[in-house]
Amino acid sequence: MLSHKVLSLASLIGLSLALPKARSPKLDPNPVPGESPLFATYTGKPTPIPANWTRVIPATASGTAGPDDLLFQNLLSAEWIIYSFYQQGVEAFTPSSFSDLGYPNSTYDRIAEIRDNEAGHIRIFQDEISSTSLKPGPCNYSFGFDNDPETFLALQVYIEVNSMAFLTGLVRESNTIDTSSALVAVAEVETRHNVWSLIDIWDVSPFAGPADTVYPYANQILALTNSFVVSGSCPSENPEYPYPNQNLPEIGFVTNTTTGHPGSKIQLEFSNDPGFTEGGDYYAVFFHGVLNISVPFDIKTNETVIPGEFDKGAGIIALAVADEAGAPTEDSVLAGPLLLLQQPEKLTLLEP
Repeated sequence: MLSHKVLSLASLIGLSLALPKARSPKLDPNPVPGESPLFATYTGKPTPIPANWTRVIPATASGTAGPDDLLFQNLLSAEWIIYSFYQQGVEAFTPSSFSDLGYPNSTYDRIAEIRDNEAGHIRIFQDEISSTSLKPGPCNYSFGFDNDPETFLALQVYIEVNSMAFLTGLVRESNTIDTSSALVAVAEVETRHNVWSLIDIWDVSPFAGPADTVYPYANQILALTNSFVVSGSCPSENPEYPYPNQNLPEIGFVTNTTTGHPGSKIQLEFSNDPGFTEGGDYYAVFFHGVLNISVPFDIKTNETVIPGEFDKGAGIIALAVADEAGAPTEDSVLAGPLLLLQQPEKLTLLEP
């Protein structure tokens, strides 16, 4: 699971917390995504986002909320996390931070350009929220890379995979064709970010089979990203994130008894009680590509087996524990999801 993996890395080196550097007054005061280099090729350390957009923006009209306002409020809150990760990285490092370790000379610039893209996403999502709804502002965030470039690069893979996974689920929640198209367009950009990392940083194939993994319940993945939010730091006006939030138990696993790959046995650990009942039927539901496979789950041992049918070394496998085969509804999920990264394979077992 993303949050457990991140915290395992953070525990080795301590937590980092940084606020964005002030924006230069020389930068364009009103950049437009798709029409400004600030959201594409800018490599400066100060944020590319104008100050009047780095705050809570109240509703300016009364009336019925837009059909997808809630979706974009959730997505904007998630995007503040993703953007802040890259902004902190741009501020913490220099080109030599990566080139001195043998990474390509372009690594810092690519990270800055991804930061630009994420900043552009913030402006896109803000504009998609109607004038009758509040636009959430940023909180403070802690990612735990503590000026260590290699830890930052490992976290980058998880954050990109996380964003790709929840976007596939959010498409299912959209109420308009325009929203669906916008989500697909953003997901394609996140995929480009991950492809760059897999090729240039990890030197592995970027291909994940014929389809990336679809996990149907986006808010369950969004809830995992709350581990990055500094408690009590969010603006009081912000809505609950994500909304609604089932507050499901998080899933970890015992790392010394599994490879985390298809065909391997895996013993799960839960952050709190999933509410199992003796004699009940429970399933480990594994999602990969556009399919899912359910395996009976033994609540006495918390053990199951990752389906061997799945492609090896490709994309991610998402795992939820449910009280119905296939986890056909959001409410059937009792814990999770756990995201098992399959590429690069060396990061699969980064669990506490």
